[in-house]
Amino acid sequence: MRFLACSVLVLSAQEWRHWGGDAGGRKYSALKQVTRANVAQLKPAWTFRTGDVSDGSVFAQRSAFESTPLFADGVLYLTTPFNRVIALQPETGEQLWAFDPEIDKSVPSSLFISRGCSYWTDGKLRRILHGTQRGRIYSLDAATGKPDLSFGRQGSIDLRAGVADKFPDRGYGITSPPVIYKNLIITGAWVSDGDPQGPAGDVRAFDVRTGQLAWTFHTVPRPGEFGNDTWEGESWKDRGGTNVWTVMSLDEKRGIVFLPLTSPSPDYFGGGRKGANLFGDSLVALDAATGKRLWHFQTVHHNIWDYDLPAQPALVTAKSGGKIVDAVAQVTKTGFTFLFDRATGRPLFPIEERPVPASEVPGEQAWPTQPYPVKPPPFARQSMQADELGNVTPETRKFCESIGKDAEFKPMYTPIGLKTTVLFPGTNGGTNWGGASFDPETRTLYVNSMDVGMVFRQEERPEGSLVPFRNRGVGSPSSRFWDANLYPCQVPPWGHLTAIDLDKGEFRWRIPLGEYDDLTKRGIPPTGTPNLGGSLVTAGGLVFIGASNDSRFRAFDKDTGKKLWETRLPASGHANPMTFYSAKTKKQYIVIAAGGGNKYNTVFSDSLVVYALP
Repeated sequence: MRFLACSVLVLSAQEWRHWGGDAGGRKYSALKQVTRANVAQLKPAWTFRTGDVSDGSVFAQRSAFESTPLFADGVLYLTTPFNRVIALQPETGEQLWAFDPEIDKSVPSSLFISRGCSYWTDGKLRRILHGTQRGRIYSLDAATGKPDLSFGRQGSIDLRAGVADKFPDRGYGITSPPVIYKNLIITGAWVSDGDPQGPAGDVRAFDVRTGQLAWTFHTVPRPGEFGNDTWEGESWKDRGGTNVWTVMSLDEKRGIVFLPLTSPSPDYFGGGRKGANLFGDSLVALDAATGKRLWHFQTVHHNIWDYDLPAQPALVTAKSGGKIVDAVAQVTKTGFTFLFDRATGRPLFPIEERPVPASEVPGEQAWPTQPYPVKPPPFARQSMQADELGNVTPETRKFCESIGKDAEFKPMYTPIGLKTTVLFPGTNGGTNWGGASFDPETRTLYVNSMDVGMVFRQEERPEGSLVPFRNRGVGSPSSRFWDANLYPCQVPPWGHLTAIDLDKGEFRWRIPLGEYDDLTKRGIPPTGTPNLGGSLVTAGGLVFIGASNDSRFRAFDKDTGKKLWETRLPASGHANPMTFYSAKTKKQYIVIAAGGGNKYNTVFSDSLVVYALP
């Protein structure tokens, strides 16, 4: 038995069976063939082109290649922007099989995003569970890619049934891989968040063999359920939003699943949903077997800023009260890191409810306080002033002044008003779905972030409109506070990678992440860039990250933040990297999807790039 346990641990270290490395989303690998001493020797081993890419000229919209592959039982499993699943030979990139759900690409689908799939086995059967933008989950034979006909109807289940029946024309789909707990598939979905009513954001569990519904957790509590009284009147009814579109985490030992929930709809005006609005923007711990709520913490009360919880909760350890505690760390768009005892929900550092400004918008009733963790410090900028406008180029300064001259620069959690308002952080963070990686050796959390504001104002709609006030963007087409070159309008840095000591609640180090080549040529030090995607930390002493909007992939010393390796990708790597070990070649491989595009650039690719030592 002891030998068997050791074999399982070694196998686990070599594989990558979960999107976040393990069920708890640590994004950590015990592999250490690639080290600080030899990382500079990394070379491309192979590249696989999926063929699935859209610049918006043919299909309904642009694509985002955000996938992190799985590696299990000697096979690499990849999902594509068009929701295909591809099995690859891991040493060469040779395609073994492909499954195509044949989604309608003429219909807009949230940037055609598919961040990955999930793997399940009972020791005999092996299945790939794959959610699509059209709201279906497929169960595929991991060896052949063929649907398991005993699952649902002909190998798939329709997730719209039971949550979107009243709203047949509204969007509902899967962009992130579900959690697998024993024989249960636990999943959320993305839903429309622009109108008050819409498909429910409920989290549900299904039997992995049959597809039968096992339990449902109402993310907007119904009458008689805990939290229903946080919704005024019947504002809970058919409420949209309040969903989990990102990745959930699982404490396998305790049987607890952690839900990072988003804002209720509509996301910028809450006059029709007065109250704190549980479980909007809450970290919720559920009994994974039954869906019963164990504890929760709401990170934003009555959200009117689109400050979703975007990232997978990281199951970590930290020293608290002289003891090592199993904890859960939730990083946020606002730049806060919330740290809780994962069994009880007790904060490991104090959290203060601080007064915030009221809203001037008629009918709105902003919540009077918001929670601020005392530690760790914010890893992202949380406000800016008019005198902080950037001047990296004269053109940037001129453009930003033209937008900012009539704008109000207010503290975070100031409601967007009837006048032009600079929202900081912007709606993409802070951090986003890439989340944080965790080093169990030093109990350090690594999180990348961006500092990009938004420029909005609330505009009154005609009488009889579904929502009396809507957000109207000002300036750039995306409403982001940057110029035509995507240089943010405040003084740099504009993006960071931060190492956080979870024992002390302090930064170990913090560095700018990314650069603009044109500015570097002018002699301007690396400014950091907007970034999407996350990091990978390894026992080799390294933090790997793409994410930055400069088509680079980098490795840093995990203890100091010193850059040890950098390479150019075919396009920016807006994805989380992973690593695995091949027993055939006796090599450790580092993998990243380089798709570019997304919301930040016009360079597109469909390349999965794999690196190894010579």
